[in-house]
Amino acid sequence: MAQQSTETDWVSRFADEVIAEAERRAPGKPVVVASGLSPSGPIHLGNLREVMTPHLVADEIRRRGIPCEHVLSWDDYDRYRKVPAGVDASWEEHIGKPLTAVPAPPGSPHANWAEHFRVAMEESLAELGIEYRGISQTAQYTSGAYREQILHAMKHRGDIDAVLGRYRTKDKATGKPKKQQKPVDEAELEAAEGSGAATEDDGSAGGAGYFPYKPYCTVCNKDFTKVIAYDDATTEMSYECVACGHCETVALREFDHGKLVWKVDWPMRWAYEGVVFEPSGVDHSSPGSSFVVGGQIVREVFGADQPIGPMYAFVGISGMAKMSSSKGGVPTPGDALKIMEAPLLRWLYARRKPNQSFKIAFDQEIQRLYDEWDKLAAKVAEGTAQPADAGAYARAVGTAAGELPRTPRPLPYRTLASVADITGGHDEQTLRILSELDPENPVGSLAETRPRLDKAEHWIATQVPADQRTVVRDEPDAELLGSLDDQSRGALRLLLDGLDDHWSLDGLTTLVYGVPKVQAGLDPEAKPTPELKVAQRSFFALLYNLLVSRDTGPRLPTLLLAVGADRVRKLLGG
Repeated sequence: MAQQSTETDWVSRFADEVIAEAERRAPGKPVVVASGLSPSGPIHLGNLREVMTPHLVADEIRRRGIPCEHVLSWDDYDRYRKVPAGVDASWEEHIGKPLTAVPAPPGSPHANWAEHFRVAMEESLAELGIEYRGISQTAQYTSGAYREQILHAMKHRGDIDAVLGRYRTKDKATGKPKKQQKPVDEAELEAAEGSGAATEDDGSAGGAGYFPYKPYCTVCNKDFTKVIAYDDATTEMSYECVACGHCETVALREFDHGKLVWKVDWPMRWAYEGVVFEPSGVDHSSPGSSFVVGGQIVREVFGADQPIGPMYAFVGISGMAKMSSSKGGVPTPGDALKIMEAPLLRWLYARRKPNQSFKIAFDQEIQRLYDEWDKLAAKVAEGTAQPADAGAYARAVGTAAGELPRTPRPLPYRTLASVADITGGHDEQTLRILSELDPENPVGSLAETRPRLDKAEHWIATQVPADQRTVVRDEPDAELLGSLDDQSRGALRLLLDGLDDHWSLDGLTTLVYGVPKVQAGLDPEAKPTPELKVAQRSFFALLYNLLVSRDTGPRLPTLLLAVGADRVRKLLGG
């Protein structure tokens, strides 16, 4: 008997619905969930939601002991549509070819354009613990796997055209169909690029009638083709290529050099794979979109049911506009995994419902995000986390197959980042500082702090501008020290006198916050008043200026440990 949902989070609720729907459609068979990605360019963190949403649901189903397969279609037989920024303009000659027939970007070790971007994503999915069965649409189409489905669609092209016709609007002046309108926000459409070619035409009728199949020319290998005749009885298809002028008649029952147009291709695959659950991006939600039209085509033409699944919202980046892979320079899962551990990235997707947008931090916000993550981990360990929070955490740190690798000793990310900032990634210096954070339980080796340390070092090296990096002074600021009043000199003396007794992260925290309290005649543990907070800020600014010639910097206790007691004494005039 399958384990029942505890109804703690959105994943459990979707799993309940999917299990019930799968049992209704195909009792006793493994549940099938699906994703689709187009390796037409960098596959970004918005596209990851296309995979993460069904992954989490499939994983929950597997946790309940029910067989579940996650199929991931690589839409690598889509046409190459445009040359992205940063790629040589000569690649324009490949527009119209299948992505797998386009050379990889300059300098890539991969065989073709699609493989270049697919492999990078596959590596990220492996690090994230996502299990799936990858399907190359190039392999499917060119092997003839879909031959029967293609012939069926061509035979029922009138029915398909009728479905599409319900959504076509006509231009009053010409009486001809208008092009399908896109969502109002063009940036949102581009940001949602993921499954299939969202902007591909639907094979609208030309002079010879409507045909849902688009051949790639056998001479120039481009899809600037037009079907001009088709015979249902013999499956003979004639087409002409606008690009090179080639004309040809082939037997479609033996021809494997083309594909169904996207609005027919997607529902065909739902029926072929028996998909029960697949989310869709906002570009597929409007009237006349692929998902809406596909739901009618899959029922009326292929005799199957449309998958259930939510529309997912956007994923943004802190300090950046909505993501669009077509603009270039958009962060990918691989980029994120260089600065954050896989469980944290999984958690960001698991804790938000698919229809809730969220941002992934590449800026200073990542430090606060890690603090929140560590607090949640502590609550889970104590058994005090809310059920939904504990559920999201469990989904983040592992899957039905087991736990993901984790840092043995997860020190605060902001501390590791500060140390990396000050030491420039020097291992010996880093270990000295980390070993002094907690003298009662010192860090014995950097291996204990990895991979989190590596992520923090990479963040400092790549995401923090040079003018924001911390540079410790070589010599004391004699001019500033000479200008200090008695109050400031007294504060520095209290700090220097307390260094030896407070040389740990917690001890130095108590010391630097306590100096202004002692000067005000208060107990070092006293709660701060508004006046005291002003005095503390003034004292902190003085320390930063004397140590790093700026008003701000890494947290002072970490900075003091990093600089070292002897050098602190020298720079503070002690």
